[in-house]
Amino acid sequence: MPHSTLINVISRRSKLALLQVEEVFQLYPHVNYRLIEQESFGDKNKQLSLLDSHPTDIFTRELDEAVLSGIADIAVHSAKDLPYPLSEGLEVIALTEALDQTDALTSRKNIKLTELPPNSRIGTSSTLRKKELLQLRPDIQIVPVRGTIEERLSLIDRGEIDALVVATCALKRLGLKNCITQILLFETHPLQGNLAIVARKERSDLKALFSSQNIINGYGKVTLVGFGPGNPDLLTIAGERAIRKADIIFYDDLLDKNYLKDFIATLIYVGKRSGQHSKSQDEINRLMLESARKGNNVVRLKGGDPMIFAHGGEEVEYLQSNFIQVEVIPGISTGNAMAALSKISLTYRNIASSVAFVSGHSPNIQVPNADTLVYYMGASNLRNIAREVIAQDRKPETPVMLVYHVSLDDQKEYFTTLQELLADKTLYPTPLIIIIGDVVGLRHHSGKELAKQNVLVTGTTSEEYTHLGNIIHTPLIEIKGYDENYELYRVIEGLSSFDYLLFTSRYAVHYFFDSLKKKIWTAGYFSGYNFSIGRSTSNELHKHGIIPDVQVEEQDSYGIINAFSKEKASVANVLIPRSDIALDIIPKGLRLLGLNVKTVKAYRNVLPEKSIKVNLSYIESIVFSSPSCVDNFLKLYGNIPNEKTIYAKGKVTRKYLEEKGITSINII
Repeated sequence: MPHSTLINVISRRSKLALLQVEEVFQLYPHVNYRLIEQESFGDKNKQLSLLDSHPTDIFTRELDEAVLSGIADIAVHSAKDLPYPLSEGLEVIALTEALDQTDALTSRKNIKLTELPPNSRIGTSSTLRKKELLQLRPDIQIVPVRGTIEERLSLIDRGEIDALVVATCALKRLGLKNCITQILLFETHPLQGNLAIVARKERSDLKALFSSQNIINGYGKVTLVGFGPGNPDLLTIAGERAIRKADIIFYDDLLDKNYLKDFIATLIYVGKRSGQHSKSQDEINRLMLESARKGNNVVRLKGGDPMIFAHGGEEVEYLQSNFIQVEVIPGISTGNAMAALSKISLTYRNIASSVAFVSGHSPNIQVPNADTLVYYMGASNLRNIAREVIAQDRKPETPVMLVYHVSLDDQKEYFTTLQELLADKTLYPTPLIIIIGDVVGLRHHSGKELAKQNVLVTGTTSEEYTHLGNIIHTPLIEIKGYDENYELYRVIEGLSSFDYLLFTSRYAVHYFFDSLKKKIWTAGYFSGYNFSIGRSTSNELHKHGIIPDVQVEEQDSYGIINAFSKEKASVANVLIPRSDIALDIIPKGLRLLGLNVKTVKAYRNVLPEKSIKVNLSYIESIVFSSPSCVDNFLKLYGNIPNEKTIYAKGKVTRKYLEEKGITSINII
């Protein structure tokens, strides 16, 4: 649009509204305009109290209709008066910087709020101000007021009210700063003091004309990301991508908190658990808004899916109504994850053709007409839920499953019925999700807990222990190589001097040959015998084209010593590439057989930086695959509980556990 073009601007007729138009065009001195004045529905009906329910477009409807009809090109509004959403076809094409966002008290004789006598009458037109006033002074009377600022101030002069609370920006715009008794530290409307320019959506010419002072252009974006039920493996690719781009992350009770440590964003915890809220929902909303207004890329990270029992809809509406761009990335809901991980289908042919997700937190429990009921947040309300479901003609023997920590390493499942739940006084762990319906009966076990026990595996692999029960794998050792292993390089150069190469683990094989590749031109020639402990070590040798001469099936140090004694080797040289913390049992035993033994560090065995500490209350068995697993378990947990079933891989690990005071140990 050429700058010389005249545009039609519509505004309310009050002095304040007309001054707001002037304020806008001071920002755009090159724009020529013609003013159209219009009374709004709210202006015509001052008998309506704004403290009661009223149309959200009470001050904007007639002006916006004029823009839609083409009578006016733009309308200028106080931004806080805008309805959400705007009328179809309209758009805020510019938002100005707020002149002032505080509230002011003006009173007779300039008496401050805390000094006003009891039962003083204070006028306001805002429900938010009413709430703030009564929190500070529950002894005062709130009087609803309407009209222009001048008309409201006259109520004090006439003695109808003792004080008035109004927006500071209104007094400043009217040149009435001298009326301010004090600035109140109230939480005000997020758009108080801002002015909004509204036009038809298709008017790209007007958008370009007013873009230079549009503060929305500098706002950041908020992305609501569903983290899923807790296990980071279930986070979507889109969710992870958003987290990596974030400047600030507001996160809930993610049960794997270590996941976020690798990201550069500022982390702000806003979790909410029953009876324990770090921040209220209103506070969370305001924090996200202020962060985005500063231009930050904000992620709101939520458990499950943002739009299922997660206040996602409220947050979207709040942010969008304040002109923040919002994206929502779905997550796997806890209900869906529970069904998949427990192998209970929420729907099943001829058994269940409908499912309902229900809040179990409310004191008034809802029981939808669905075959399968899934209750969220119901751990403290179990008996009420059972009572209400039975009252809705469900059979008392209807099976129920309770699932704790869905998707996490210590996930626990409990089976019961509606009737049993009524009398059940068990203190179940929280959080729980509850599934009620005949589909549960497809997996119903006798007793409340699954017969399959939870087994904590502390070594680097877990596949070989699946026969023991429900595997919870939290490695307590991490294998790392050396950037440059000069000691091993020197040994490799003299490799021809050794008669035996002894590999005690697949890691020893991997890092030995990794170093061998780096020194290939100076490596000595080896023509001796290769020994390996166990099938996994031999399989690693196969990758390098080597079939071990001897594979020791007894996978511990004593098995190796017995194997060498059968070889009847004497005055032979043995090289053992191994861990930096390996015990001396093998070297000492072989030396007693008359062998010359050289050990060399091929790799490091360390406690993982992100060691996961699980709740041992829900663990029945613990597997230790090496003495280093034992040491690291003690570092993390403090002690090894004797009441658990303890498994040790090999005699050496068993002996090491016995030295730590564990008396009952099973060898695997």
